[in-house]
Parts: sequence; structure tokens; C-alpha cells
Amino acid sequence: METPVTPSPEITSDDKLWSALAYVFSPLVSIILLLMEDKKARPFIKFHAVQSLILGIIYIVLLPLFGCGAIIWLVMLFFAYKAYQGEMVQVPVITDFIKNQGWA
Repeated sequence: METPVTPSPEITSDDKLWSALAYVFSPLVSIILLLMEDKKARPFIKFHAVQSLILGIIYIVLLPLFGCGAIIWLVMLFFAYKAYQGEMVQVPVITDFIKNQGWA
């Protein structure tokens, strides 16, 4: 007997906008989204908020060390664009890490 698959909730334009903003203004917006219960309950927003939070922390750490802030910020803008298109952005190491930790 097959187990019924529950469909994921529909991704709204609000979900896409908040997810994109989480990348652009990371880590501030990411933290705010994870503190808001109604936003944290949305799987799409939570996935992107956690992922952008980790990327934002990496950005803050690497900026003074290597001076490659512009490159990282452009990559985060690309991820914001993809999130606004409704895609689940796969960052090689970070996505696997947050899924293994159960954060997303």
C-alpha cells in the first residue's frame, strides 16, 4: 500500500519576496524571518532564510579576510533572483548541511 504524498503548500508571491529579501539583506532579514512564527512556518521561506543566514555569516567572516565581498554579494543577488522565481536554490555544501541538521 502506498503512502499518500501530502502536497507542499503553494508558494505565494509573498513567500518569494521574503525569500529574495533574505538573501539581499542577509543576515538581518534572515534572523527576522526566523523569529516571525507565521513566516517560519512556511517551508519555502524557512529554507531560504536559514540558507541565507549561513551565507550572510560566511560573507561577514570572509569580507575582511579576503576582500571578496563584491563577488559573494553578487552571488547572493543571483540566489535572490532564483528565490524570487520560486526555485529552491541548491548551494553545494550549505544546502546539504542545513538539511542534515534538520533546519530546513
